[in-house]
Amino acid sequence: MAYSTSSPAGQCVQNIINSLPSLMAVAVVDANSGMALASHSNSPSLNPETAAAYNTEVVKQKQKAMSALKLGNEKIDDILISLSNQIHLINLSDDGKKFIYLVVNSRDTNLAIARDVCRQESGLLN
Repeated sequence: MAYSTSSPAGQCVQNIINSLPSLMAVAVVDANSGMALASHSNSPSLNPETAAAYNTEVVKQKQKAMSALKLGNEKIDDILISLSNQIHLINLSDDGKKFIYLVVNSRDTNLAIARDVCRQESGLLN
């Protein structure tokens, strides 16, 4: 999926690309349906739309676990998945209706900066 900077999701993707030019992939995702609202990939082998759908299930399962643990006063800020050479970061908007899915190379990207960029942009998605 391409993206248009005229939509909030597309502008979010563009802002992240500008802030993290070495990213591998990014998507803004509807947390209910799993549909990517805007996405971009610098890696031909990484499809952010497919990843968006699967990572929606990750978010939903974590929410179920939090409910089972009676953590009702907590909310998910982000979910970090570390692979051998990649960092996958899922950052939920404040209202929990959308999330940013970001993939970066763990050797080329500072995790703190990536998290900060995601937090700033997810705050604009409400």
